Amino acid sequence: MIRLTDLPDTIAVFPLPGALLLPRSRLPLHLFEPRYLQMLDDCLKTDTRLIGMIQPSAGPKGASTAVHRIGCAGRVTQFSETEDGRYMVTLAGISRFRTVEEVEGFQPYRRFRVDWTGFDRDQGGAEHDDGFDRDRMMALLNRFFEARDLSADWETLREADDELLINSLAMLLDFGPEDKQALLEAPSLQTRRETLITLIEYALRGGEGDVMQ
Repeated sequence: MIRLTDLPDTIAVFPLPGALLLPRSRLPLHLFEPRYLQMLDDCLKTDTRLIGMIQPSAGPKGASTAVHRIGCAGRVTQFSETEDGRYMVTLAGISRFRTVEEVEGFQPYRRFRVDWTGFDRDQGGAEHDDGFDRDRMMALLNRFFEARDLSADWETLREADDELLINSLAMLLDFGPEDKQALLEAPSLQTRRETLITLIEYALRGGEGDVMQ
C-alpha cells in the first residue's frame, strides 16, 4: 500500500479516451506506441511505479492537448512483453488527483504536477452503498445486456461486493469520455451508482453520445 504521504508531486499521465481507472480497481492496458513504452520504462525505475490515467477534454477552441483536471493514478502491478515488443500492463488504482500544471521536459510522454488532497477516501478500505437495490440493478443490467446482445456471468455479478460490482461496470461498460469522467468524479460509491443507473437508462431509451455534458 502506498501511503498518501509517499505519493509524488509529479507523475506521468496517459490521456486515453474512455479508459477509466478507479481506486481499488484494476485496469489492463496494451502499450505499443514508443512514447508510452518509454513512459513504462521510466515508471518502473521509480519507487511508486505510478501512471496517471486521465480523459482528454475538448478544451478551449477544441485544443487537442487539453485534459480534464481530475484523473486517477495506478501502480503498475503486472507487465509482460509480447513477441513483437508490445507490453500488456495492469494498473491497480491508488488515488484520484487534480492536475496543477504540465511539466515540460525532454520525455516524449506527458508529465503533470498533481495535487492529491481531497481524495483521502481513495486510500481507505472498500466503500459500501447502503441504498443499493441489487435486484433493480440486475434487472436493469439484464435489459441493457440483451439490448446490446452481450453475455454476462450473472452469478458472479450477483455475488460481487457493492464496490467491485459498481466500479467494474463503470469501467467496463461502453460510455463516452464525458460520461466516464462523471463516474470518476462521483464523490461517493452511492453517487457513482446513481450516475451509472442514469447512463444505462439513457442508453436503453436510445440515447447517443455523452449524457454528462
